[in-house]
Amino acid sequence: MAFPTPEHEIHRRRFSRNLGVGLALVSFVALVFALTVVKVTQGDLGHANDMPGMFGSTVPIAPEEPAPAPATPQVSP
Repeated sequence: MAFPTPEHEIHRRRFSRNLGVGLALVSFVALVFALTVVKVTQGDLGHANDMPGMFGSTVPIAPEEPAPAPATPQVSP
């Protein structure tokens, strides 16, 4: 036979606080999951390392065009 245990007020407060923290955590995880799904379905796989020449970059380095020669001023005699 199980004896009923009296529930103290502090247990009710802890449960409501734990429930609030749990709901906040679940909503944060759902938000991160939704953002991940949207990013993957849009095909946007870019990340911070995609700058040309960076370590781990997926973008090839394009050759730079040579700078134009400076114009020589015309000197009149």
